[in-house]
Amino acid sequence: MPIALSLDQQEQMLAAARTAFKNAHAPYSNFRVGSAILTERGKMYSGCNVENASYGLTVCAERNAIFAAVAAEGSGMRITAVAVATDRDVPCAPCGACRQVIYEFGPEAVVLFRGRSGTEQMPITKLLPEGFRL
Repeated sequence: MPIALSLDQQEQMLAAARTAFKNAHAPYSNFRVGSAILTERGKMYSGCNVENASYGLTVCAERNAIFAAVAAEGSGMRITAVAVATDRDVPCAPCGACRQVIYEFGPEAVVLFRGRSGTEQMPITKLLPEGFRL
């Protein structure tokens, strides 16, 4: 069962995500994205999107944050929550690839993102109803 984040936890994670998008490398889309993840160990890691002239090599903020957590905590790292923020006031949920990576490391994670009517707090299983793990 996904956890419910307190308002204080939500704001801390969203603030970390907003700080992270300032470092984004987005010269092609000019759409800066930041993410922060909270692990079961209580540690927070952040990441930003990094674009490449070969668009398929671009990496999203959520995956960068998750990969930083794996590098720090090892492959047993588990995600409790993910926050996503952009430099624009538009809805922005994680993409499909990020949803699957979130599910891999946090099948019960909660995801915070800007939805149509403000900040949404949604379990990853609602964003990715048929996620899989081997």
